Amino acid sequence: MASSSTGEAGPPAVVLLSGGLDSTTTLAVAANRGFDVHALTVAYGQSHGQELTAARAVARSQGVRRHLELELDLRAIGGSALTDDIPVPKDRSEQEIGQGIPVTYVPARNTILLSLALAWAETLGALDLFLGVSSVDYSGYPDCRPGFVRAFEALAQEATRQGTQGARFRVHAPLMELTKAATIELGLSLGVDYSLTWTCYSPAPSGRSCGRCDACRLRLQGFAALGRRDPLEYEQGGGR
Repeated sequence: MASSSTGEAGPPAVVLLSGGLDSTTTLAVAANRGFDVHALTVAYGQSHGQELTAARAVARSQGVRRHLELELDLRAIGGSALTDDIPVPKDRSEQEIGQGIPVTYVPARNTILLSLALAWAETLGALDLFLGVSSVDYSGYPDCRPGFVRAFEALAQEATRQGTQGARFRVHAPLMELTKAATIELGLSLGVDYSLTWTCYSPAPSGRSCGRCDACRLRLQGFAALGRRDPLEYEQGGGR
C-alpha cells in the first residue's frame, strides 16, 4: 500500500488492473509515486478466467487499499475474438502484429473501463486514474494512443460533478512511450513479480499460455530482449 514518508496514505488513485503485465507494472508505478492505490478489475465477458485470478494475486501482492471487481458482460455486444466466437490470431510476425486493428480489439473497451474507473474515483474523491496502455507496443488498438488519453481527460472534466466544479482529472499512462522490454525492466526495478501475471489471449487446454497469440509473442519478445526468461509456463514450443 502506498504511503508517504510520514506514514500517512497518499492521495487516492484508481488503477485499472487486468492482471496482465502492463496493468501490473502500472499499478507498481502508481504505488511508487506515492498514491493510495485502489485497483479496479472488470469481468467483461472475456473468454477465460485466468486474467481475473491473476488480478487478485497481483492486488494481494501489491497490498492495494481496495480491489474492486465489477461484472459487465460485453459478450452481448461481441465483435471481438475475446468476447465472441472468433478465432484468436496466432503465429503472426511482428510486422503483421503492427498492422491494422486486430480482431482481439474489444469495441470501446478502454472507454468503458475508464468510465467505470472515473465513476469510482468520484466516490473516492480521487482525481488520478492509471491505465497501462502503450503506443509503442499497442498492436493496432485505437484506444491505446495518446490522443485517446487526452480526449478522455477532457471528457472527464465535462461529464463529472467534480470536473464541472473545477477539479482536474488526470489519466496517467506511464507506459505510453515504452517498449515491452522497457516496461518489463521498469517493473522488475519496482519489484514486480511477473509470475503472478497473465497475458495470453488463448490459453491451451493444459491451462498454460499458448505462446502463439499476439499478446504472448510481444511478451516473450520483451523478456528475450532483456536476456531474461519469462516466469510463466507455455505450451511446448511456445516459450523461449
